[in-house]
Amino acid sequence: MNANPPLFQFDNTYARELEGFYVAWEGAKVPEPHIALFNSELAQELGLDAKSLDTPYGARIFAGIESPEGASPLAQVYAGHQFGGFSPQLGDGRALLLGEVIDRDGNRRDIQLKGSGPTPFSRGGDGKAVVGPVLREYIIGEAMHALGIPTTRALAAVTTGETIYREGPKPGAVLTRVASSHLRVGTFQFFAARGETDKVRQLADYAIARHDPDLAGTDDRYLKLFSGVMQRQADLIARWVLVGFVHGVMNTDNTTISGETIDYGPCAFIDAYDPAAVFSSIDHGGRYAFGRQPVIAQWNLARLAEALLALIDPDDLDKAVERVSEELGRFPDLFKTAWLTGMRAKLGLRTEAEGDQDLADALLAQMQEHGIDYTRFFRKLSDAAAGETKPVLGLFRSENGMEAWLSRWHQRLDLEAGSPADTRQRMNSVNPVYIPRNHKVEEALVSAEAGDFDPVHKLLGVLADPFAERDGLSAYAGPAPAELGPYRTFCGT
Repeated sequence: MNANPPLFQFDNTYARELEGFYVAWEGAKVPEPHIALFNSELAQELGLDAKSLDTPYGARIFAGIESPEGASPLAQVYAGHQFGGFSPQLGDGRALLLGEVIDRDGNRRDIQLKGSGPTPFSRGGDGKAVVGPVLREYIIGEAMHALGIPTTRALAAVTTGETIYREGPKPGAVLTRVASSHLRVGTFQFFAARGETDKVRQLADYAIARHDPDLAGTDDRYLKLFSGVMQRQADLIARWVLVGFVHGVMNTDNTTISGETIDYGPCAFIDAYDPAAVFSSIDHGGRYAFGRQPVIAQWNLARLAEALLALIDPDDLDKAVERVSEELGRFPDLFKTAWLTGMRAKLGLRTEAEGDQDLADALLAQMQEHGIDYTRFFRKLSDAAAGETKPVLGLFRSENGMEAWLSRWHQRLDLEAGSPADTRQRMNSVNPVYIPRNHKVEEALVSAEAGDFDPVHKLLGVLADPFAERDGLSAYAGPAPAELGPYRTFCGT
């Protein structure tokens, strides 16, 4: 009899309740697993014993070669529109859901391995991951969390002792990812495309129980589920845009039911403000450009709507289309409301006024015309709230247009209660000093691939507190040197 309690208190509802929605599977064997990064803070949040997991035995679990007590490792199946084209079967080609735990706040959380070897959904791939993309997802996910944006997070990153070939030899690695769930628009599409309405209903009921329990048993619950997902996505995309984040691969299999950001492949943060900014090496047409993200989110939600039609009105599909189309038509306003609320906060405004949208649009036009660094501008603007306008004006080639805008902004601030110092403090609490600057992320990844993880640890420490300016960190607060040229990212599979 084992006197020691299990390391994970698993309660695996997906495995238990959704048979036929996955394939039970195990990770591949690897020669030498070693924990490169371990998220003790997240482990504590999940109610896990960090000391027992940040060990060689924990490395074996996080590499996928040791299945902890109570785990039900499985590869989920889903479909997806990828760059507009439908793939009827995708699924976890290099990931395994170990199971679910209840965190200290009573929330159910998935624990998944990514890069743990091939599965029946690998489509000829090796199912492995390498250090660079694993660490990128770890870094960006933790940065997004610190910025207050709903996101999957990393519990651990392990190196495997393998050499994986990705345009040359790379060190192998596995990420342990934590999510509210891994339900995606593409999960619904998989069964809807096959006409398996009963399974779509089973999945929808599971999603309601997990993410919208108040809807259970109510009338029109499937339309209300869609509305809840839409609201979460509108809020999420607004938060992306407000911090200058470009996901880069907004396929329907990367659109979550929970409203969390998932799959940090060819993602990046803009330096100069540009709605047309694209960083993904394969997004030749700019489908997933920075400014197109709200449009794509609505397009993805339309695919979810299609998958739910037979549930929304089983007896009259035309009526179902009419009802869900009316609901979907609300998305632009939902996004605009969420974005404008966030932009008011960035501008130091606590109240609403009729001209606020025009004020924001005029500012963004100025920033785009002059190629202004998005993050630096808003941080310096807080100084202008207290009358120190030189730092922000110094960002512009010509001050004339910006001086007029600042005058208009100060008139709007006069309608707000509180002192200039209060306004500056409020603005600094929402406008970060530090974001994952693309060139600093790349520097850290290159060092890690060569075996030096110190720059990764340093970067994570900086990003953990993005709103507090600290001495000696100015290199993390500015754009890339011009000589580095355009930044490009890759999927990293």
